Amino acid sequence: MRRMVLFFFTFLTILCIAISCYNGNQDLIKSKYRNLDSSAVYVGMDACKGCHQDIYSTFIETGMGKSWGLANHKKSSAQFKPASLVFDSVKNMYYHPQWLGDTLQIVEFRLLGRDTVFKRTEKIKYIVGSGQHTNSHIYDVNGFLYQAPLTYYTQKGEWNLPPGFEAGNNSRFSRPVELECITCHNALPVFDEQSQNNYNTVSLGLNCERCHGPGSLHVAEKSKGITVNIKKEIDYSIVNPAKLPWELQIDVCQRCHLQGNAILKTGKSFMDFRPGMALSSVADVYMPRFSGDDSKFIMASHAERLQKSKCFLSSNEVISQSNQTLKLTCITCHNPHVSVKVTGKEVFNIACQNCHQINKCKADVATLNKENNNCIKCHMPQSGASDIPHVTVHDHYIRKPISKTQVNDIRDFIGISCINNKNPTPESKVEGYLNYYEKFDSKQFSSLDSAFNILKSYPSKPELWVHYFYLKADYNGVIDAEKNINYNNPIDPWTSYRIAESYIKLKNFNQAEIWMEKAVAIKPKQLNFLVKQGFIKYNLNKMGEAKSIFETILRYNPKYAEAYNSLGLLICNKGSGNLKEALEYYKKALQLDPDLETALINCLDIYNAQGDQRNFIIYLKQLYTLNPENIKLKPMYEKFLNTSKKH
Repeated sequence: MRRMVLFFFTFLTILCIAISCYNGNQDLIKSKYRNLDSSAVYVGMDACKGCHQDIYSTFIETGMGKSWGLANHKKSSAQFKPASLVFDSVKNMYYHPQWLGDTLQIVEFRLLGRDTVFKRTEKIKYIVGSGQHTNSHIYDVNGFLYQAPLTYYTQKGEWNLPPGFEAGNNSRFSRPVELECITCHNALPVFDEQSQNNYNTVSLGLNCERCHGPGSLHVAEKSKGITVNIKKEIDYSIVNPAKLPWELQIDVCQRCHLQGNAILKTGKSFMDFRPGMALSSVADVYMPRFSGDDSKFIMASHAERLQKSKCFLSSNEVISQSNQTLKLTCITCHNPHVSVKVTGKEVFNIACQNCHQINKCKADVATLNKENNNCIKCHMPQSGASDIPHVTVHDHYIRKPISKTQVNDIRDFIGISCINNKNPTPESKVEGYLNYYEKFDSKQFSSLDSAFNILKSYPSKPELWVHYFYLKADYNGVIDAEKNINYNNPIDPWTSYRIAESYIKLKNFNQAEIWMEKAVAIKPKQLNFLVKQGFIKYNLNKMGEAKSIFETILRYNPKYAEAYNSLGLLICNKGSGNLKEALEYYKKALQLDPDLETALINCLDIYNAQGDQRNFIIYLKQLYTLNPENIKLKPMYEKFLNTSKKH
């Protein structure tokens, strides 16, 4: 009897372990592909080209193949005319693209009357986008990549501000190109993990291995003459997405064509996903849900929209355990090796007609003849994307045509939904709501309420409470949550940063120093962290340490305006005899960012101390125009106006 009991518990233990492994590593259980192993490494597209020249030659002409390239005349799809001028009325800035020989430049300038009162020119290193919809532009400072404030919208043939830069959100030349962004527009770069946006090398466009996985094992075996008759069996040395179970096949596509709110699993990076893995093993991807109109969608949401379609759902219903083939997936219509520009419409329509007979279409004959039996025109109409202006894209939500009278413009936010994981953890949902509020819609306070309702219902990591209270600007709440964190354990650097920022707000610079140093220790090239660390040192009167930090920032990025301003402030702190040198640093900051309010105020103080009435008035006007609600400036400005009226 004891043996039976022992056997039962032993069996139960093994079963639990097996289930745990299955749940945690479904990507490995479902796939026999050997290049999922970490020993397999990426070898680059040139290694593939030797044997697959025909596929290579068509792939490099696709949107994926052209997704990222050096900024040159051949790569650019834009038109360059003297009238290619974009004005941001909120920032009062003009932008003009121009070629200086073979170098693409973007010029930013401000006018006062007919006089140019500010001008900054940046050399563009990379162009992002195939040119089918857009060309966006990236500039490089010692490997730190930033998006420039000008995009060319190909379909309309016009220059304008990039997506996310409109309506007063123009971050000018300071938007960092982070790993989440670059890994969907590029083959995997060599990323400096100590930073936010520093790269040692960047490939030019997506390559074969982004869909097929690391190629080292495959290349090694073929070089040794080890071949597989792929007409009869699967070559497990490299992933063939067409042979994957449909869920994993779609995950290959929706790694990038499911643009949303991605929440990484603990210890994971956007570099970790490999074709053949379950995307949910690396990240949960959330999309916002709205009541009312379902005709609006974000541009890179093809996978989500397709999976809403009746065609997809009906196809899914017929799957049995013995047949994991889905009739409708992304590659039913799209050959990823061939550009959609050269893929005839008949290819897409034939995919529809494999299930639907033309003679049963309920559209009138005149419409069918006019559209030449084009299913796509009616059932996947082109529409503007909700997140990217000036472009149109086919809606992949395949359905009966919707008339304008059926569209409900009222769209109330009702929550977020995880697209690639049916059972996300409560903590993942909390992060999803917090991330949505922070990155996508800071006016959507209901997302914070949703996060709070989950937090109070489940035992949660104190780090999540820190994030929640930080977004609520409840800095005492952050400090209360911090008490439950073991400082000596590994911690997310952003959590350390939020705690440090909260102590700064509460004027407790000693505690702020402790937590900011922890953040910097993990990300010593995260320039925002370093700026805050220098600010803390300054307030603790550790001037030597502060100076060293700001100089380090400028070694990394000599175009970091706040570092110049901070060095000027340090010099001023030494005594009035250094005002001229301090002013030079403030001017360097303003040459990069003419609206850096702290630098303008610092200049104003110096001109006031020097009795320079002319420059004092110039900077006072500029500051008041920038921030008329500044309670310290308002009395001075009103006094200046009254004095002017008397004279």
